[in-house]
Amino acid sequence: MKPTTPLEAQQAVLELPTLMPISGGSKAILSTPVDGAAQLDMSGMCGVIDYVPEEFTFTALPSTPLTEIRDLLSTHDQYLPFDPPLAQRGATLGGTLAAGLSGPGRYRYGGVRDFVLGIQFVTGSGELVRGGGKVVKNAAGFDFPKLLVGSLGRLGVVTEVSFKVFPAPEAHITLRVDYSDMNQAVKSMIRFATAPLNIASLDLEPPGTLWVRLSGFEDVLASSLERAFILAGAGDALQGEQERDLWRQARDFEWIDNDCTLVKIPITPGRITALESELQNTEAIRRYSVGGNVVWLAWPSDKDGLDTIMHRLRLVGLRILGQAGLPFVGVRSPNVFASRVKRALDPQNRFPPIV
Repeated sequence: MKPTTPLEAQQAVLELPTLMPISGGSKAILSTPVDGAAQLDMSGMCGVIDYVPEEFTFTALPSTPLTEIRDLLSTHDQYLPFDPPLAQRGATLGGTLAAGLSGPGRYRYGGVRDFVLGIQFVTGSGELVRGGGKVVKNAAGFDFPKLLVGSLGRLGVVTEVSFKVFPAPEAHITLRVDYSDMNQAVKSMIRFATAPLNIASLDLEPPGTLWVRLSGFEDVLASSLERAFILAGAGDALQGEQERDLWRQARDFEWIDNDCTLVKIPITPGRITALESELQNTEAIRRYSVGGNVVWLAWPSDKDGLDTIMHRLRLVGLRILGQAGLPFVGVRSPNVFASRVKRALDPQNRFPPIV
């Protein structure tokens, strides 16, 4: 089925005993139907409904491509600060919300859940529910918008979503610092995380490369870069197209092979050394982002062992790219609250189970 309106989406939910919504298909591992569920193709619900530049808000249908949103916002020098990934692979607004994905820019301004204002969705009972609103200051009932962030299509079918946006920074500059080992790099990353600098993104790439992105007014970036040089003790500065390409490649995961499984793993800087110790004899490629609070790990699809490592370190990860299968890897503790919400919104279990 391919609905084009919220009413058609309602009808589809009521007619299908089990279903899985799919939008752009950029993260097929998260939207492949399981256990005989039907695929609900949401690509017919695409486009921006409302954009108010002076209010820094917009409302769009779920299958609107991120590239379309980016191009529209850029006409008014605005952008989505949470830096949504996979735009070049066809990622959509609804899929990004359902997967709860944010890019390197999340470091400074927060993730997708911090920018969603309102949402309309169809529950498993076929009810059309709206939560939040279309303005920055609102208090319209239960906070459904944040509840559906990261729900992976398990709680409802999103039919409309509203976001707030920010003015785009006037300029960016990135400092690259190479260290002799990961321990030094991690310590330096922690120093930068507590420094009074306008850091937009802070990433660490093994075996010891630290990427520090500064943003703001062009006439003050020079002094910020000087302070960053002093803090790092060395480094090289990147600007212009080379700098933009660097972060685009990081955001869209162009640094991984197509035959890898990409896993998003929440972590803390203090646990990086332990994870690196486990991964040193593997073929895993990784990049620590958001100041060392997220690791993007590319694991060869034909190799076993990742789940064992994750359990040993008591970590849990969400598979983003790769072969179809269960979305989570590692330690997955029962979530009583999520189960209760699932029963309330999907009492007939039309959507896939929370796993």
